[in-house]
Amino acid sequence: MTPVRPALDPQLRDLLAEMPLMSQLDAEVLAHLRRLPAAPVDSLLADRRVDRREVTVPAPDGAPIALSIFSPENAADAPCVYWMHGGGMVMGDRFSQIDIPLEWLDRFGAVVVSVEYRLAPEATGTTLVDDCYQGLLWVAEHAAELGVDPARIVVAGASAGGGLAAGVTLLARDRGTPLIAVQVLICPMLDHRNTSTSSRQFSGVPGVWTREMNEFGWRSVLGGRTGDEVPPYVSPALADDLSGLPATYIDTGSAEVFRDEDADYATRIWAAGGQAELHVWAGGFHGFDALFPQARISATARRTRTEWLARVLSPDATA
Repeated sequence: MTPVRPALDPQLRDLLAEMPLMSQLDAEVLAHLRRLPAAPVDSLLADRRVDRREVTVPAPDGAPIALSIFSPENAADAPCVYWMHGGGMVMGDRFSQIDIPLEWLDRFGAVVVSVEYRLAPEATGTTLVDDCYQGLLWVAEHAAELGVDPARIVVAGASAGGGLAAGVTLLARDRGTPLIAVQVLICPMLDHRNTSTSSRQFSGVPGVWTREMNEFGWRSVLGGRTGDEVPPYVSPALADDLSGLPATYIDTGSAEVFRDEDADYATRIWAAGGQAELHVWAGGFHGFDALFPQARISATARRTRTEWLARVLSPDATA
């Protein structure tokens, strides 16, 4: 029986009709996608007064981790946005969806740091989240040099990056460092089990990110691990305890694979006494606001996210 699916926002439906879609992802398709041109970061910086710096920090196993740092001129005691890109754990780079945190550089004078974590299937298990955590440690240790207020570090990411952001935040909580003020999880990839109603609704149909594509991404990063072998830092939905997390923003679309696991994560933060804001955008598909920022619903989603961040970063905000 074909599952009933929530309808797409009419404007998004028309925009999506002009975009090539697929339902499956395999090694051959992934190799092709990885050869596509990288995100055009230079054009995004052209009209901004931004200082750009590239650094490399060592991973625990000695591998180099690239960080791109974008700073407003003369940054001092600025908030920092530590960004993890999307791409299903298997593709993308540190400039993917970088327009999102650059908007926060414009609005808040934030220093944006984006991390080049290693990708699956070449890297598996905790390697990806460990790379991201190691980069965050470097940022916290160099806060004064970067002009960053260490009490206002925002960990953020979209899709796979949202899942990694959640994993990094759990790691930081459990290890006691560094201090994270806020986590922003944009349509995050949180649960390797892939069994929710929303996952089943978007199976066997072409889309931006389908259940089958999600299964490929998770198989790639898990590298054969199953059951108790899967750490919650990799698949954050497995975490038994969601207490003690920073203020959290989660948004997702009603017409996407991750809808239910994202809503559940927010619900469990509330149940643990935490503060989370959840938005499920009616008619939104996966990554709609990044792919089509010109759409009305996308502009609303991005503005709402930014206004929330303005509230929680304000000096009089309460934890």
